[in-house]
Amino acid sequence: MKSSQPIFPSVDQADEQGLLAYGGELSVHFLENAYRHGIFPWPQVGLPILWFAPPQRGILDFQDFHLPSRFLREIKNKNWEFKIDHDFQSVICECAKQKRKRQKGTWILPEMILAYIDFHEAGFAHSFEVYEKGRLIGGLYGVWLGDYFAGESMFHLETGVSKFALMKTVEYLKKKGLTWMDTQMVTPLLKSFGGKEIPRKEFMERLNK
Repeated sequence: MKSSQPIFPSVDQADEQGLLAYGGELSVHFLENAYRHGIFPWPQVGLPILWFAPPQRGILDFQDFHLPSRFLREIKNKNWEFKIDHDFQSVICECAKQKRKRQKGTWILPEMILAYIDFHEAGFAHSFEVYEKGRLIGGLYGVWLGDYFAGESMFHLETGVSKFALMKTVEYLKKKGLTWMDTQMVTPLLKSFGGKEIPRKEFMERLNK
């Protein structure tokens, strides 16, 4: 079966929380098919794999992306180095360890880490990394299919590194011709950068282009 052929229900069958389906597997084939049809996995311990297509989807239009001038002044003299796909495994493992407000544990379970490493090796998942004197201090990873990029998670070990990683990632994606990215949800950090929510129907229209 080709990945372009849907193996999931139509996204308009998702419930009010966005839950569309459960079960299946975290294989390259399932993951590629899910992302191509506006769906992403959100595993929980002790449950089958849960697949979501929320009624409201977080996105970041690059034309709306902005950073506070104060932050730009703060990083002016930072000796940070930006790399892509240099150490995907370390990035996703650090994201799994990152503590987040109002969230117990992590959805980046061991099986997710292994699945996305395979997804990376297949050419679909990518990492965007920040180093200081050779030490990985922050970054993010996501899924890239054609002109579509979905940011999955980010981490930082130094203040301001997440913002820097996102800034450099947006710059890179714009150079590659992308005009927006899927953020799935809108955190306070993303909202401060210009992130917003749009209805699932509008999101699917963007995706289908």
